[in-house]
Amino acid sequence: MRIDIISIFPEYFTPLEVSLVGKARERGILDIRLHQLRDWTHDVHKTVDDTPYGGGPGMVMKPEVWGEAIDAVIAQGGPEGAGLPRMIVPTPSGRPFTQRVALEYAREPWLLFTPARYEGIDARVVDEYRSRLRVDEVSIGDYVLAGGEAAVLVIVETVARLLPGVIGNAQSVADDSFAPGPMENLLEGPVYTKPPVWRGHPVPEILLSGHHARIARWRRDQALRRTFEMRPDLIARLDPESLDERDREVLAECRERHEAAAFRAGPQSMAD
Repeated sequence: MRIDIISIFPEYFTPLEVSLVGKARERGILDIRLHQLRDWTHDVHKTVDDTPYGGGPGMVMKPEVWGEAIDAVIAQGGPEGAGLPRMIVPTPSGRPFTQRVALEYAREPWLLFTPARYEGIDARVVDEYRSRLRVDEVSIGDYVLAGGEAAVLVIVETVARLLPGVIGNAQSVADDSFAPGPMENLLEGPVYTKPPVWRGHPVPEILLSGHHARIARWRRDQALRRTFEMRPDLIARLDPESLDERDREVLAECRERHEAAAFRAGPQSMAD
């Protein structure tokens, strides 16, 4: 996979030289190219922003600079047979970035990221490139960052670990929280390693039993309980047809405990 990133802070992406992503780059699985946006400015101050039309706080990134930069990167060409890149614009107003979106991106041969600063990029840039490329405006969460670079790091690492050969054990990806399949919309349960007892805390006996079917059932039970506690919104998304009898028993137990705890806390908690 080829990834191009245009930014006024290309040094922000040093973390992509280490860990799994760094190893994937060394092995040629991932080709990441960084571009300094200011290289396409034409004034002595290398200006990339200006005041917004209509007034208001902050500055807006100029369309001329972004247009020249994107055109130049596209003109370099991508991997053989890749065609044009898929352009990804991180923004709090974009569609949510999820594991399913990451899987979608992992199937692309060429991604182009355009992280913004200040109040964002002039909207005409997205309008212009939508007529030529597939352009995604994507949000990694309901909050605002100082710039889109951190969001690009999140997306690139999420996508990179899905590429064949990046993670040694492919089952690790299949068992992830949110991964499509039996664990979709469920958080991963707790994990343990040696020693069997640490500071008085033992590993659950079932994990030492060697009984794979029972261990798998225990892990699913824990995933259901953790998701009910931490992300009840995900429980609401579960397909009832995907739940077996034991799943329903676990969720019923969770609801009973929740209702009992709310009752003990008083009428206000019950109302909430």
